[in-house]
Amino acid sequence: MLIKMDDEDWKLAHCKDDPVRPHLPLAWRTQSGREVLGLESDTGEIQAVICMARCDGVPITERELDRSSRPGAPVAVFYTVWSYARGAGRTMVLEAAEYARTQGCTRFVTLSPLTEMAERFHIRNGATLLERGTECQNFEYVL
Repeated sequence: MLIKMDDEDWKLAHCKDDPVRPHLPLAWRTQSGREVLGLESDTGEIQAVICMARCDGVPITERELDRSSRPGAPVAVFYTVWSYARGAGRTMVLEAAEYARTQGCTRFVTLSPLTEMAERFHIRNGATLLERGTECQNFEYVL
């Protein structure tokens, strides 16, 4: 089940495990159109976490992500995802995109690191490469 992790939710402590952007503070992840979502099992265990920002366009750097995120913007940008259970990362991305669609988002993109692992993950899960910058790369999911 997909859950929204509020900034007072103890489950936000999972953000310490973020392998992509561990330097981003918890408060930053939950303000200005940004939120943290979790994939929770029936027993209450967190299986995966994704951080999402709502932006007006597709940012290609963290700085652009920070400047362009705002509540109600139409582009869901998944800027970090990790899982604790096999296959949960894929489920997390797809459920987060569906959640974002129900919240009014019309595009679903990533701000991913320039790694082969990130590229394989997104391509294998149905995304297409939009742009490769000097710091990050973007993939787009179509629902």
